[in-house]
Amino acid sequence: MMKPVVLVIMDGVGETPEELGNMVLRANTPTLDVLKASCPWTTIKAHGGAVGLPSDDDMGNSEVGHNALGCGQIYSQGAKLVNESIESGSVFRSETWKDIVGSVAAGGKTLHFIGLLSDGNVHSNIRHLLAMLAQAKKEGVRRARVHVLLDGRDVPATSALEYVGMLEETLANLNDDTFDGRIASGGGRMKITMDRYQANWPMVKAGWDVHVHGEGRHFSNCTEAIETLRQETGAIDQDLPAFVIAEDGEPVGAMADGDGVILYNFRGDRALELSMAFDGDASFDKFDRGVIPQVKYAGMLQYDGDLKIPKNYLVNPPQIRETLTELLVAHGIREYAVSETQKYGHVTYFWNGNRSEKFSEELEDYCEIPSDVRSFDECPWMKGTEIADKVIEAIESGRYGFIRCNFPNGDMVGHTGNLDATEIAVESVDLELARIRKACDAAGCILVVTADHGNSDQMLEKNKKGAVEVRTAHSLNPVPFIISDGETRHELKDGSFGLANVAPTIAELMGIKPYDSWEESMLK
Repeated sequence: MMKPVVLVIMDGVGETPEELGNMVLRANTPTLDVLKASCPWTTIKAHGGAVGLPSDDDMGNSEVGHNALGCGQIYSQGAKLVNESIESGSVFRSETWKDIVGSVAAGGKTLHFIGLLSDGNVHSNIRHLLAMLAQAKKEGVRRARVHVLLDGRDVPATSALEYVGMLEETLANLNDDTFDGRIASGGGRMKITMDRYQANWPMVKAGWDVHVHGEGRHFSNCTEAIETLRQETGAIDQDLPAFVIAEDGEPVGAMADGDGVILYNFRGDRALELSMAFDGDASFDKFDRGVIPQVKYAGMLQYDGDLKIPKNYLVNPPQIRETLTELLVAHGIREYAVSETQKYGHVTYFWNGNRSEKFSEELEDYCEIPSDVRSFDECPWMKGTEIADKVIEAIESGRYGFIRCNFPNGDMVGHTGNLDATEIAVESVDLELARIRKACDAAGCILVVTADHGNSDQMLEKNKKGAVEVRTAHSLNPVPFIISDGETRHELKDGSFGLANVAPTIAELMGIKPYDSWEESMLK
């Protein structure tokens, strides 16, 4: 009989011998140590070309990582997808771009851009914004306003002024008698606008109020706002409070009827809620939107194809087909997926190829454990125990042929920049992994352990001056891939593999022929 397979994804736990800021090495991880000493294992790529991003300088992320894990293929993703559309000009030929820009230009209204201001290539790329500003001017737009979300998470923690400088230089070159472009509002990405999985709607409202209504603390320019708020709060970029740019006591970029709005982030999870607020009708009840200006709104991508959010978008998303779930459903195999809120969408929506709905209501069971609404370094064990409880319950039920879970700790705590808390986060995952391994051995299941990208493995870095700084971004390191199957030893091939090789390996462990479109299995 086919053995059930249990996949554990240790989010943000990369693999490297480098010791600087490596909380994975510093942590006490007896379970991982034993698995690596006694089981076949290797490292696999989780960034760049291995997950469909433009180059190996591009760090992976949980979204593209789970896409690749779940479909066994490599699709053009995020920055690469948008890059291709901008380079070919197809984004500017889209019906949505022509409608919004044409309407704004004809009516003498304002075109607003909202997005993460960096070149981290995880949620956005500033070059996409700069290209759209230049094109908008060419097409007759006379007034543009940019609402900047400060990063410091996918790029160095206090690099915001570098990107503000790039944007202000571009605007200065564009501005003349026919065009007026300015920064209008902003704030840290973890303080306003970019919540995900509907965990903190007040955070979205805070962004709505400054971006849409121009309600907030006034500053004369963006640099003044950042420098003042840094001095007052001591916060890194991602945690800076909201601000509004004003002139003569009035916000320079409050939205009005007839304006156009483009959210230029390409990643979906932290773009959905703002899109829901702009697209929502009178039944929208997540927060009080005040007097809502009648604007035309679009996202860079459609962030959820099944729910049609947003209604209008500039670039078509990758059409991911022939996922592992589809293959297992075709063979009548029951599946179970569990994580806490922060990564629930990753083991469901992203895993299934950006699909909200199940392929089979009968064969797929999902479990979401609500995440705490607090800074994750205050509680670095997060919901690890509860996730492991559910995995063990699913194993012991004997109902499932494939069980997958995600422990967010290494990523979510790693993003806070708190090294001590991240060490505890990694240790917490290791403790729960021990419990799951014990349950797998007792039930005769195959345990597969991997990660979607690195983070907690590189939390310090040297800047250009050689000084050591906290790093809050994902790493470019590979991730572990381990198979534990009791007394049975599955040998792995030599070679270079990535996250897309995981699904075919799982299929082979289950004795199922993979789709022809997939990458190869890693089993000898």
